[in-house]
Amino acid sequence: MNHIKTDMCVIGAGAGGLAVAAISAQLEVPTVLVESGKMGGDCLNYGCVPSKSLLSAAKIANHHRLSEPFGVKYAPPHVDFKGVYDHVHEVMASLAPMDSQERFEGLGVNVIRARARFISPTHIQAGESIIQARRFVLATGSIPAIPPITGLMDVPYLTNESIFELQDCPDHLLIIGTGPIGVELGQAFHRLGAKVTLVDAGDFFPRVDPEVAHLLCDHLRAEGLEIHLHTKILGVGSGPNNTVWLDVENDKGKHKIKGTHLLIAAGRTPHTEGLGLDLAGIELEGKGIKVDPYLRTTNKRVYAIGDVVGRHQFTHVANYHAGIIIQNCLFRIPAKFEEKAIPTVTYTDPELATIGLTEAQAEAKTQSIHVLRWPFFENDRGATERQREGIIKVITSPTGTVLGAVIFGQHAGELITLWQLAVQKRMNIKDMAQMIVPYPTYSEVSKRVATTFYAPKLFSRWTKMIVWLLSKFG
Repeated sequence: MNHIKTDMCVIGAGAGGLAVAAISAQLEVPTVLVESGKMGGDCLNYGCVPSKSLLSAAKIANHHRLSEPFGVKYAPPHVDFKGVYDHVHEVMASLAPMDSQERFEGLGVNVIRARARFISPTHIQAGESIIQARRFVLATGSIPAIPPITGLMDVPYLTNESIFELQDCPDHLLIIGTGPIGVELGQAFHRLGAKVTLVDAGDFFPRVDPEVAHLLCDHLRAEGLEIHLHTKILGVGSGPNNTVWLDVENDKGKHKIKGTHLLIAAGRTPHTEGLGLDLAGIELEGKGIKVDPYLRTTNKRVYAIGDVVGRHQFTHVANYHAGIIIQNCLFRIPAKFEEKAIPTVTYTDPELATIGLTEAQAEAKTQSIHVLRWPFFENDRGATERQREGIIKVITSPTGTVLGAVIFGQHAGELITLWQLAVQKRMNIKDMAQMIVPYPTYSEVSKRVATTFYAPKLFSRWTKMIVWLLSKFG
């Protein structure tokens, strides 16, 4: 058995783990990185990179539906799905070297490709190595959540970890779940030629402002996706000729929904199995690892970051966590995790992005808020591109402090970054209203919605009277 003593040991080579390992090694801190699966983790191999590559192909395939009003006509496209598969995997391959074992070993990281488990509060075993470290960072990510549905284990099903291996487009893709994974992949496969049906036992995007979530739901239905909400799944079955079905019950009674492929998109579960957490004195909270505001676990020499914590399962959060670890562990700067400043983006077309408090959350915290709205229909850049669907909605305090925002529309993921800064820095809506933005751009929606905060006062009877009086002085 090989015994290793090191300063920093990172378990998991996803986005957050790689960031901690890279920075630690470049600061000449002895660092060990342990990974039993693919380098790059979920984001590179099963999540952000392949899904956004697929969505890009789907957007290209959709151009023919949008072109005629511009005076340009396309025939409906012929989708070579094997070509789409090649495109997705070429993008993954082009980014893989940045996350490769060779690159990190070149930075000075000791990379061990084995499964890690704690054997004491201060030691882990990984393959033939026993590792003792001053600090451990758990960055093991998450795995697809598989709901306990009767018959599911006897039916072939896909998750985000297997669907990108399809080289033929499904005839009819059934999707369980209407969260970000379900709707992104649902829209993509529909645009690439599949019939798509989404089924969910609850609401559509329950954590998003319902006014805006409904706009996305209506848009997807208008594109041709079938969406069944408040629909209980009683069981799953499969038959000959690649058929699969869901036995469901909703306001229409009990019936079957038939398809050819089944995708489980019911969320993700923190990956904690087999880590020996009990031997290390590390407690769980819900399904994730319990951490304090500094991301320390109940074992003070062990930190946890990213999806395994069980909240905000996004790559950008894992990277944010990594920065906190570097400050706390290497620079001894007490840095805390702030939940209010976490943006989210769902990469449908149009996109849906959020930051901070929703209207309901803000009302629960304070009795008085301002709700500002501005439609993309009023945006001139949207008019030139015939992309006028959408809305920006901003929540402020009575004095104008920005509490949250939600955007549904073109480039929402880019536009939300300005509002993320506003929420994080507790900026006032006046700062946004005073911006000078280039014309014509989609960014004008942010300035226009901000100016609506002042409209009631600006055009009030008293303001008009003051202007009238001033006019009398020449």
